[in-house]
Amino acid sequence: MKSNINNKDNKLAESNKSMLPRYKAIAYFMLFVGVFIIFKTVYLNTYKKDYWKKVEARLLKNNAEIMPQRGNILSCDGRFLASSLPEYILHFDFKTGGEKKDSILVSNIDSISRGLHKIFPSKKASEFKRMLLDGRKKGKRNMLIWPKRVDFNTFMRVKQLPVFNMGRYKGGFYEEKFVARRKPFGSLAERTIGDLFGAKYVPKYGLELAYDSILRGKSGIKNRRKVLRNYTDIVVTPPENGCDIMTTIDVDIQDLAERAVIEELKEIGGYTGVAIVMEVKTGDVKAIVNIGKQSNGRFIEDRNHAVSDLMEPGSVFKTASMLVALEDGVVDTNYVVDTGNGCFEMYGRVMRDHNWHRGGYGQITLPQTLMYSSNVGVSRIIDDNYKHCPEKFVKGLMRVGIGEDLKLDIPGYSKPRIRMPHKENGKYTNWYKTALPWMSIGYETQVPPISVIAFYNAIANDGKMMRPRFVKKVLKAGETIKEYPPVVLKEQICSPKTIKEMQKILLRVVRDGTGKKAGSKSFSVAGKTGTAQISRNGGYKVGTVHYLLSFAGFFPAEEPRYSCIVCLQKRGLPASGGSMSGKVFHEIAEGIMAKDLKIRASEAKTEHSRFVPDVKNGNIDAASDVLRNLDVAVKTNGNTGKKERWGKADSSSGTVVMSENKYSENEVPDVKGMGARDAVFILQKKGLKVYVSGKGKVQEQSLHPGTKIVKGQTCKLTLE
Repeated sequence: MKSNINNKDNKLAESNKSMLPRYKAIAYFMLFVGVFIIFKTVYLNTYKKDYWKKVEARLLKNNAEIMPQRGNILSCDGRFLASSLPEYILHFDFKTGGEKKDSILVSNIDSISRGLHKIFPSKKASEFKRMLLDGRKKGKRNMLIWPKRVDFNTFMRVKQLPVFNMGRYKGGFYEEKFVARRKPFGSLAERTIGDLFGAKYVPKYGLELAYDSILRGKSGIKNRRKVLRNYTDIVVTPPENGCDIMTTIDVDIQDLAERAVIEELKEIGGYTGVAIVMEVKTGDVKAIVNIGKQSNGRFIEDRNHAVSDLMEPGSVFKTASMLVALEDGVVDTNYVVDTGNGCFEMYGRVMRDHNWHRGGYGQITLPQTLMYSSNVGVSRIIDDNYKHCPEKFVKGLMRVGIGEDLKLDIPGYSKPRIRMPHKENGKYTNWYKTALPWMSIGYETQVPPISVIAFYNAIANDGKMMRPRFVKKVLKAGETIKEYPPVVLKEQICSPKTIKEMQKILLRVVRDGTGKKAGSKSFSVAGKTGTAQISRNGGYKVGTVHYLLSFAGFFPAEEPRYSCIVCLQKRGLPASGGSMSGKVFHEIAEGIMAKDLKIRASEAKTEHSRFVPDVKNGNIDAASDVLRNLDVAVKTNGNTGKKERWGKADSSSGTVVMSENKYSENEVPDVKGMGARDAVFILQKKGLKVYVSGKGKVQEQSLHPGTKIVKGQTCKLTLE
């Protein structure tokens, strides 16, 4: 037994001796491989470094920037004011795809040419065919399909054509993508929204510039590597698209204000127009208009006059002067001032009222000085009470907020400039005796329109001054990530008692004074007119006098919701802030209040009431379908077998009765009471030419109903 065990041990020892050389060989081999790898690594990073750098340069192109998509600028209800949309330059590579692509191209050349002509009608199919054959013959690598950028829908239509739908490497069609900034509402509020320098995509002005860091996003990085025989883009750092900003601009109010300003500028021969509409409680700017007349006669938004123009505001400033005097207690609403015959000499200069040639106003109360916009009355009140301490008056102006720095987020805005008296050795160094009376009526100061309306908005808001707000929040993928709440600049510009007194005075200015044109029969308006001479080209009296015509106020006066200022500039007389700017204010206010009336008929309906709409004459079957969907009783008379039936509607009873007009095919139909679209359609269908004037329903037609039709004859329609 013992001998067997010894034999086994001997065999195991012999086996171990035979395996040991193998292990050593494997270990030496692995050591050799490790040393070789280390040597090779050192060799490649030293002696062969330059060679492999050149190889890398051939395979790797420089890093390129990936532009992020710029965020959108939205109106207060989410409509696009400015957005980034893709645009494309279309190319075709005739050397890609080989014989298979070439044979498909030749066999489909006619259908491709017709398809391109359908997409781009200004170029004939034969021209596209000639262009494609020429490109094929010359073997062009990047032939332009169309010389201009196209939108996404056009790009997709081209991509559906034969060969073009085979992709870049099989068919040869490829595109260059660009991002373009587009404004769906055109030039609406253009100076406030802002713009970009085209190719550079760098903001110029407005909200585009103010919020560039938010809208811009963050660029990504890509590089191009050669894989086999083709280059491919590899994204190193993906771009981060910009966020959207929601503004306070109301598109409808903005459009209303722009049209009203432009129409009045045309009527009075003006050259600059500004209008600002603010929401009283929040300070939200619902509309801001900056219109300038160009040398070619066009009216466009040329610069941000509303926030940057530093001009002497004129009589709209008188409200601030009287507010200071009332708040300081130097006068009250019963105070009487003698304006004489409308002319009053003050320190060697004559102060005049606008009616001085008619004998002036005589003795008037403080409220009447604003109602009649009396220069003599306001200047005498201020001069009599502050001439020995003018700095007290200027401090009062700053206290009531007319000189407040609004710290707007619109680049290029201007702060008001109101001069503070300065004394040295008991004498004023920057002041003279006439400065105070002329400052009190809106001269000797420079205040942009946005600061004036912020002041009037504070009066409407019971003394609380709000910073004008242009942006409400920032959004990312539709989610709010940051909000800009309303900012209170001054909790109270003066005492509640003084504010109430001024609100009543401004209401009387519109009801009984110079601001009647700004008023409305439907709601109350409060405000102040202003007519100021503008110093241009050497002074007030050199050449033709230029005027700044203003009206600033709020509505409805009892519970103010909106404040508004209108400023127009023109040359020469006639010039009246009340009748010209007041008229624009009236149109804006009426339009806003009409827009905000959202009373539904169902809410006013009772069990005893029945609502029957006013129905225009026209297509009686289409009208009947609409009325039935509205649950309105309808009765139709006439031949129901016709495809189109035209006639009249009678809504005088509880049922709308639709009666067909019975005229033969060669007789002029009766289109009175129809809308323009229906009337023009039916007359042109009968071979008549139609001329339309006015708007509304057709009141008159030049061709009498029932007369025989002469092809090509003109029928004139008058609408009201």
